[in-house]
Amino acid sequence: MSERGALRARLDLLAREVAKFGAVGAVGLLVNIAVFNLLRHTTDLQVVRASVLATFVAILCNYVGFRYWTYRDRDKTGRTRELTLFLLFSAAGAVIENGVLYLATYGFDWNSPVQSNFFKILGIGIATLFRFWSYRTWVFKALPAETRPVEPSHAEEAARSAERFLEQRRPSEAVEPDPVRN
Repeated sequence: MSERGALRARLDLLAREVAKFGAVGAVGLLVNIAVFNLLRHTTDLQVVRASVLATFVAILCNYVGFRYWTYRDRDKTGRTRELTLFLLFSAAGAVIENGVLYLATYGFDWNSPVQSNFFKILGIGIATLFRFWSYRTWVFKALPAETRPVEPSHAEEAARSAERFLEQRRPSEAVEPDPVRN
């Protein structure tokens, strides 16, 4: 494969990974915002405390999506290590996410429901960049190239089909026993 073709294949894989990460993240965003607003309107919890609880509910939901869909082809050995790192980096993302909301709420007194939701979503966006980088780099590590499942290209599959066809068409060669071995 040419250098350009290899680069294109890597970019295609990255685009698929980003799309899957985004889909799981979108579900997590909906869970996060729904739980946040539910807690804000049904409890007396302060804004940032409600946000922290909502963030951790979404983190649990996201782990299932990332492990079993986005990164299902990644290394599955060492689940304890994986879960520990996931929770560690998720907690760091939660600090980023809720730090933005905290600053807006207590630093600038922007505490209306619309403002709280805006800064919650802004914090989620910033934290998402960190989470994407950390999850793909440290948590859901790629398998080594020799053990990673690779889908053959159309050209490779056509070449294999042609080789199988030609092998069937060759006259079978009679194999005579080796007198030295017998």
